[in-house]
Amino acid sequence: MGQKTHPFGFRVGITEVHKSRWYAPKALFAELLVEDYRIRAYVDKRLNRTPPFAAVADIIIERTREELTIILKTARPGLVIGPKGQEIDRLTSDLQALTGRKVAVKIIEIKNPDTNAKLIAEAVAEQLKKRANFRRLVKQRCEGAMQAGAKGARILLSGRLGGAEMSRRLDTRLGSIPLSTLQANVDYALVPSHTKYGTIGVKVWVFKGMFTDKEEEQGASKAAGARARARGRH
Repeated sequence: MGQKTHPFGFRVGITEVHKSRWYAPKALFAELLVEDYRIRAYVDKRLNRTPPFAAVADIIIERTREELTIILKTARPGLVIGPKGQEIDRLTSDLQALTGRKVAVKIIEIKNPDTNAKLIAEAVAEQLKKRANFRRLVKQRCEGAMQAGAKGARILLSGRLGGAEMSRRLDTRLGSIPLSTLQANVDYALVPSHTKYGTIGVKVWVFKGMFTDKEEEQGASKAAGARARARGRH
């Protein structure tokens, strides 16, 4: 058995912050958890799976007693907002209908999409559907991440690559990826690519350097679980 753990889950509460930030009594917890799942699925389908593809990499959900706040991290904020804010108003009203609560949607722009694991994985998955040369594609994405300032990048493809009869793996690495180091800022994403000849799994790891005490989470808030404890170096 491989002793593998999710790089984000490994760091939650230590150097990373939770993506759902709320407390609930036992009786309400299950209902709100399912609601969170539905919100994420709906937003992903609406903004990432249908045109115009808005490149939403992260969905953060915060709750207070009165209001539900959804923070979207996107590389294309203009597409989420729409002309004169029409799209975001429509999205807000649809989410209010879905949840039956007062909803506020906030948008944070991803300044450097080339080092975002989720966006890299989505781009690779999309190209694989179009039967692009997977070796060249993976090499280009890894090099692009390194040029954009990443300290290390790794892309792992697994499945019927190039429509081959037997499934195989392609693992490409540049730089270093210290997965056992809690202080390391490692971004990870897994995106399936549903091609005509089967599903290909795309995993991406991007090492962005070490967390420091001075770095403040972009869009940090005062909500429960919104601040991770910085680890001192011993």
